[in-house]
Amino acid sequence: MSCDGPDCSDALQNLYLFIDREIDDASCEDVQAHLDSCSDCLTEYDLEQVVRSLVSRSCQEAAPEPLRQKVLQSIRAVQVEIDGTRVTRTSYTETRIIE
Repeated sequence: MSCDGPDCSDALQNLYLFIDREIDDASCEDVQAHLDSCSDCLTEYDLEQVVRSLVSRSCQEAAPEPLRQKVLQSIRAVQVEIDGTRVTRTSYTETRIIE
């Protein structure tokens, strides 16, 4: 990629925010205008979209039930420190507060 101007640098710096729609409208319009006029940055954008699509499709599988149960059990066993009070989650529905 031969993109190296200040506009390209700004556009590429905001690319992920642009893709995720996490930037303000004015910045979004700036990035879009740059992509419309810069084929190198547009290629980078297209590549990121393809990668995200592949990752999204790969993450469609559900975890096997034994793994899911083991993860849930581990989550339930976590102890959390809140304002100096230890809260222990002993089961999905029971919470004990230890002072």
